[in-house]
Amino acid sequence: MKIAVVGLGAVGGAFAGLLGTLPSSKNIQLSAIARGKALTALQTQGLVWTDASGQTRQVALTASDDPADLGPQDVVIVAVKGPSLADVAPTIQKLLTPHTVVLVAMNGVPWWFFDGLGGACDGLKLSVLDPQGMIAKCIPTSQVLGCVVHFSAQSPSAGVVQNMKGNQLIIGEPAGGVSARAQTLADCLSAAGFDVKVSSRIQQDIWFKLWGNMTMNPVSALTGAPCDQILDDDLVRSFCSAVMLEAQAIGAHIGCDIAQAPEDRHAVTRKLGSFKTSMLQDVEHDRQIELDTLLGAVRAIGQHLQMPTPSIDALYGLTRLMARTRGLYPKDVA
Repeated sequence: MKIAVVGLGAVGGAFAGLLGTLPSSKNIQLSAIARGKALTALQTQGLVWTDASGQTRQVALTASDDPADLGPQDVVIVAVKGPSLADVAPTIQKLLTPHTVVLVAMNGVPWWFFDGLGGACDGLKLSVLDPQGMIAKCIPTSQVLGCVVHFSAQSPSAGVVQNMKGNQLIIGEPAGGVSARAQTLADCLSAAGFDVKVSSRIQQDIWFKLWGNMTMNPVSALTGAPCDQILDDDLVRSFCSAVMLEAQAIGAHIGCDIAQAPEDRHAVTRKLGSFKTSMLQDVEHDRQIELDTLLGAVRAIGQHLQMPTPSIDALYGLTRLMARTRGLYPKDVA
């Protein structure tokens, strides 16, 4: 099985690290699309991977910035940040054949979310996710498997991935049901060390994860506070709950019901202790933030359904302005 990872940051690196340590009997040919310092590091030393037990090893893989060097793939794992996807979509397209499976392991609402969802938003295209339609043109939904990542890792430098916590993945077909290709990939990922669930309705799982991090991420980016401090402030926690209630109402209209109350989800987040969200880390490192997949898309869905979202609007506007003043969000996006 030829598997290429696109986006060798913390999440993509964890995929490569675990897949790259499979025994040769599993017959995996692993490669990666990378650029700049990441490409240089991968070509000179491989991926330096420290697993959950603390063991460090160099994982050999073929790395290039030219998809022609890698050839057609059986599986492409996409783990780039949302703002980068449109730019790399043409590169991903060159790795595809009609049988290639594209596992989209990214945060928030993906561009294909409404393909096969049914209901009031079936087939809806959100310009905030794919302004020029480039992603949909290059990566057909028919070849996509959705993926919800329930683990964390760190990439302190190019080509180095470590401190992986958790190992859970949920994967599934945009059109619903459990397919043979989803089960085959789940078996491969399970053999590599992931705890994999195949979902019959992956949009529900995506929406539920989004429900928790659509507030913690932007609020932490605005305040610089870790999640425990956000939840310890009664006023801020109440505002987060108001945002979540609006998103919960939207989810009920699109078939992604959430049975929990916001306070129940806050209790789950508290158990994770004091940690910096990925968006706060991006701000601290002057990287573009993934605002639209986490928050802008939810606001756009509300607008499509003509549902008021005053709390979501406020959080989106404040975070967008903060990011624009730091050059971390495009000024030409409405």
